[in-house]
Amino acid sequence: MKHQPRKRFGQHFLTDTGVLDAIVHAIDPRPGQALIEIGPGLGALTQPLLERCERLAVIELDRDLAVRLRRNAALEVIEADVLTVDFAALAAQRGSRLRIVGNLPYNISTPILFHLLDAAPQIEDQHFMLQKEVVQRMAAGPGSKAYGRLSVMLQWRYHIEHLFDVPPQAFEPPPRVDSAVVRMTPWPAPAALERAKLEALVACAFSQRRKLMRHTLGRWLEERGYRGSFDVQRRAEEVPVAEYVALAAAL
Repeated sequence: MKHQPRKRFGQHFLTDTGVLDAIVHAIDPRPGQALIEIGPGLGALTQPLLERCERLAVIELDRDLAVRLRRNAALEVIEADVLTVDFAALAAQRGSRLRIVGNLPYNISTPILFHLLDAAPQIEDQHFMLQKEVVQRMAAGPGSKAYGRLSVMLQWRYHIEHLFDVPPQAFEPPPRVDSAVVRMTPWPAPAALERAKLEALVACAFSQRRKLMRHTLGRWLEERGYRGSFDVQRRAEEVPVAEYVALAAAL
């Protein structure tokens, strides 16, 4: 039976075989790897992945699609909201680090990326299809208009690679935006710090990004009794990730 895409789940199914081949080539799945696909949908990416890795776990919220997917004995179907899934526990069950892939629902892509941050030590890599604008923000460097909170939080924990763009016509139904595929590889030894502290610091710094940080982060640091040296005579978008991370660690 034909499945009607559901707007509440942000469903846009990838149908372009050339794009699918490019994604599988980028992932390069191998037998024995702990591969997990988020949002398999109609299985366009699932099947070519299975042909390379033999076993695959998928996370699907749509009950009707989960029923379809269970017909394939090679699939482990986790019927759940991805934001409730404990990825660290999945890695522990499999006894190896996870390789996570998927065409993420664009309406909740950022919450998913932040949810996965806590499991980064248990992840080998991540390959996602996302809105192109989001990928540009993820990979942006200081001085770019796209550089912001998302850039800093993810680059603290991952090496980000914008692999290639995907046009709307590669999907059914076509989204109203361009898409892109990104690779995220966790740093082997990231700076040890309290994530909540970095999040609060960065959120404050970018709260008024057109102003010098003395009006925002400077006051925030004073309230916390910070006596170190951090130049707040700059705008938030001018500060490299490493400086934000060092400041959070010092706090």
